[in-house]
Amino acid sequence: MEREGMLDGPGGARLTYALLDGWDPCLVFLPGFASDMQGTKALSLRDFCAERGQAMLRLDYSGHGASAGCFEDGTISAWTADAEAVIREAAPERRLILAGSSMGGWIALLLALRLKGRVAGLVGIAAAPDFTEELIRPSLTEEQKARLKRDGVLMQPNPYGSPTPITARLLEDGARHLLLRGPIPLSCPIRLLHGQRDEDVPWQTSLRIAELAESEDVRVTLVKDGDHRLSRPQDLALLLETIRDVSDDCSSGGEADAG
Repeated sequence: MEREGMLDGPGGARLTYALLDGWDPCLVFLPGFASDMQGTKALSLRDFCAERGQAMLRLDYSGHGASAGCFEDGTISAWTADAEAVIREAAPERRLILAGSSMGGWIALLLALRLKGRVAGLVGIAAAPDFTEELIRPSLTEEQKARLKRDGVLMQPNPYGSPTPITARLLEDGARHLLLRGPIPLSCPIRLLHGQRDEDVPWQTSLRIAELAESEDVRVTLVKDGDHRLSRPQDLALLLETIRDVSDDCSSGGEADAG
């Protein structure tokens, strides 16, 4: 049975989450930039876990979905802290599998570094660590850089919906959480799924994560005709199979990341 909950987040915004009761490891789904816990992947995973009897936690960062707060006030620091607060409130002491989509993959990696000892596995779906520095900043024109400096915000086209605000605060904060510049000290199992027709995050990013992660149990699965969202039926089937394999390995005696 899934129950909804709310708590006051570390930044003051009221955060919303949904916890499905079940066995550990508890799957935590971390949505992408300007996405929420009602997306196709999140709901597919919820239904999958419900059928298996596995615990799952879905959540909305501040300024996203049903949570309060202003999206433009958000940063990687703030959204990571939101997710950590929800985990500590809703799933204290539980063993976890962190599954992050796009920006959620960055947040999953940051959380795994913070929650060592509890993280039994990590799954990235088109994971996008460092996207503020590696993807957004280099794409800005001189005119956009000037406008960002003047106004503090840019409205960027979004192929999935309304234009998305990009703030100077987001870029400045993101630069303080870069992970692709050196070793990533995680030893838990890591699974990375990435479409090779991803027009938002290069699939080579998943190869870089695999190279930098200190874990010896890392697998990258490339979907040649897959896009950024990986939400087609065959993509979802691959995701569910990946979650099943990692969960079953962990529940049958695998150890959480001890750092």
